[in-house]
Amino acid sequence: MNKKRVVVAMSGGVDSSVAAVLLVEQGYEVIGITMCFNFSDGSRKSLPCCSPQAIEDARRVAHKLGIKHYVLNLQKALQEKVIVEFCAEYLAGRTPNPCVRCNQFIKFGELLKKAISLDARYLATGHYARIRVKGQGARKYIF
Repeated sequence: MNKKRVVVAMSGGVDSSVAAVLLVEQGYEVIGITMCFNFSDGSRKSLPCCSPQAIEDARRVAHKLGIKHYVLNLQKALQEKVIVEFCAEYLAGRTPNPCVRCNQFIKFGELLKKAISLDARYLATGHYARIRVKGQGARKYIF
């Protein structure tokens, strides 16, 4: 029986790391992908969402889990599909929400395309994860 393949969007944070762990434990073939946008806050420092440390954290978790990990450069797609329209809307006096377009075109557009190209049946994220501890048998994950 072939394992079902799932791509996990791994930010390097706890939520996406635990999502990857849980999927591995459930028997899925997991592939981690970290989206990188190569932008900074103007002080030549990377922002936390795709800082070298966040990418390294995701890579380290993937390595520890024994899964493949890729870094996907989405700088051009973000510029073209999110930032350009955000600026145009803002200059027109409107208050756009770039997260909505990013989710639509980047996370569930570009990232989903990559997952499909890797023959993944599923795409998972750690968004909206909640921690619930029940009883003494609760698991603890240390990365």
